[in-house]
Amino acid sequence: MDAVLKTKARIDERLPFYPLNIAVLTVSDTRDETTDTSGGLLADRLAEAGHALAGKAIVKDDVAAIQAQVKAWVADPGVDVILATGGTGFAPRDVTPEAVRPLLRREMDGFAVVFHQASYGTVGVSTLQSRALAGQIDDTFIFCVPGSTGACRDAWDLVLAEELDSRFKPCSLVGQIPRYRGVCA
Repeated sequence: MDAVLKTKARIDERLPFYPLNIAVLTVSDTRDETTDTSGGLLADRLAEAGHALAGKAIVKDDVAAIQAQVKAWVADPGVDVILATGGTGFAPRDVTPEAVRPLLRREMDGFAVVFHQASYGTVGVSTLQSRALAGQIDDTFIFCVPGSTGACRDAWDLVLAEELDSRFKPCSLVGQIPRYRGVCA
């Protein structure tokens, strides 16, 4: 808890907040809009933080379906970031990394490291069962996290909330979003 408090202190409230347009993708063969607690949590958290929900979709655990939705959002200038939940484990149908990784222009290796550190604090070594990943497809950032609501809470509360806040110091990812380059350092 002390690490979280120390990190929160690095949000500089004197700086302007620049909201992002974030799309949420749930990858699941079993969830629908009424049972998608993970995608719902991410949508709620990003809105509470001041960002805009740019889109929300649920697709089956299928490489082509995942890639089609991701590519559509990457082509949409109204989407800055994609948060994908589900399909990152080791079950036979878990194919999110296989769908997303070939699309990446750059992989953000540090995200998996930081996510696993945060997740270790809540689920212990079970975090090893996640193949969380992140990177950049063209100019759109994508973060792929496990499908459990707890993992989504860890990802947002302990990692993404700060990384996607323009006021976070020493730096935030927001300055790499094309419409904020030069405005948000």
